[in-house]
Amino acid sequence: MRLALFVLAYNLGNFLRRFALPKEISNWSLTSLKERVIKVGARLVMHARRLVFQMAEVSLTRGMLAQILERIRQLEPAPG
Repeated sequence: MRLALFVLAYNLGNFLRRFALPKEISNWSLTSLKERVIKVGARLVMHARRLVFQMAEVSLTRGMLAQILERIRQLEPAPG
């Protein structure tokens, strides 16, 4: 089971790197992606009727995160 999870995580990382990352960070290693994108130091804060995603901009800027999320949003699901 552990090997299957590793393979799934590796494939997800490669998929993310190939289709969703901006050119500036597309050459980062999978370890760098894990530490800088997935393990982002952030918190979700609720103000009145909206949620605010507060993150430490140490290695990933707000613009880069917005580009990644926009590229993920543009991906279309496979037909069928």
